[in-house]
Amino acid sequence: MKNILLLGAGLSASTLIKYLLEHSESENWHLHVVDQNLELIQSKLAGHQRGTAHQFNALDSEARKPYIEKADLVISMLPAIYHVGVAHDCIALQKHLITPSYISAEMGALDASAKAAGIVIMNEIGVDPGIDHMSAMKIIDQIQAAGAELLSFKSYCGGLIAPISDTNQWHYKFTWNPRNVVLAGQGSAAIYKEAGALKYLPYHRLFQQTELINVPGYGQFEAYANRNSISYLDTYGLQDLPTIIRGTLRVPPFCAAWNALIQLGLTEDSYTIKNDGTFTPRMLLNTFIPFKDQRSVEQKLAAFLGSAAHLLPLFEEIGLFDANYIFKATEASPAQYLQELLETAWKLGPTDNDMLVMYHEFIYQKAGLKHKIESSMVAIGSDQRFTAMSDTVGLPVAIAAKLILNQSIQKTGVTLPVYKEIYEPILAELAQYGITFNEYETTI
Repeated sequence: MKNILLLGAGLSASTLIKYLLEHSESENWHLHVVDQNLELIQSKLAGHQRGTAHQFNALDSEARKPYIEKADLVISMLPAIYHVGVAHDCIALQKHLITPSYISAEMGALDASAKAAGIVIMNEIGVDPGIDHMSAMKIIDQIQAAGAELLSFKSYCGGLIAPISDTNQWHYKFTWNPRNVVLAGQGSAAIYKEAGALKYLPYHRLFQQTELINVPGYGQFEAYANRNSISYLDTYGLQDLPTIIRGTLRVPPFCAAWNALIQLGLTEDSYTIKNDGTFTPRMLLNTFIPFKDQRSVEQKLAAFLGSAAHLLPLFEEIGLFDANYIFKATEASPAQYLQELLETAWKLGPTDNDMLVMYHEFIYQKAGLKHKIESSMVAIGSDQRFTAMSDTVGLPVAIAAKLILNQSIQKTGVTLPVYKEIYEPILAELAQYGITFNEYETTI
């Protein structure tokens, strides 16, 4: 029997645990799940005879090492900053490791050590990163195999709310970490390449410069550039590609309204404002409106918004005009006060379904003609536990675990799923779970 050690049983691990247990008999596995919340693990294992719950601090290297030593493969669903520590332990104990997170510089530096230990450290095997890599490389490899020249690659992904559960004017609810949503895009400019030239998009313009895309059956989405797209030129072996842009999807008019929050200063996280026990959302908003006169907060905000004044109802909807609610925090940044409001306004309800949308656009040239391929995938969650996010993160991780334990994946070292021998079987099995891409090709 082979032992799988899973570190972390949070929301994104629900589908992963389900898959591993469902395949445990046929594959002869035993799943060991570690979390500090024992009840959470037990609820997800549901008494399965091939699942065992362990309650301890998985961030403690000394506590986890005896469990890693007994495992054949380790899956880390811990926060990304802790993966490198787990990787050091896996290298020392010669155990394979899977994480869904980006390969950090520190993780990449372990490549030689992992190869020497004869293990694979598979990263970026969730949804974004993960399914985006695999679905993109499938088409990129097809284009190159046909002798065509790829000219442009754009890729967008968004964790959203399903249309049936879309009940607010922002068309958004939190389906993952609220703080990450509130601080999205901060810290550095988005970098991409367009028509052979590097482009830098600073935070204060990020939500102004958007592109509309259409996903058949689901309508229009707006996309904004996300972080550093240039690094993917090496990831995909496309160093000479003239245009590459990766970004995030939202439903209009989210970006215009969020841009107004940025211009007001309500997403600022570098300083704090004290709350004397009377601080309300209306007071917070008034603090950032640059008009010292007797007009109401609503009137002043409308004047500040100018041509975007039609967005006023969106600000009302999230509670920014509320003069009765008192913020809970005694001192917080504007972003933290805003997050407190949004966690109520955008809370995922008990019967809500989340949705994940992914979209790729490829433009290539062959025999003097230009072609465009649009590839899109929409996944909708089943319920609060088996969300679209849980499915699209957990299934690729679980399938990769099976392939590694079956020795179908022979690679060693620090890697990611951009190779045909990895992405082909994973995409094929994902299709059995309804995670498929619709492709449309046109001549332009």
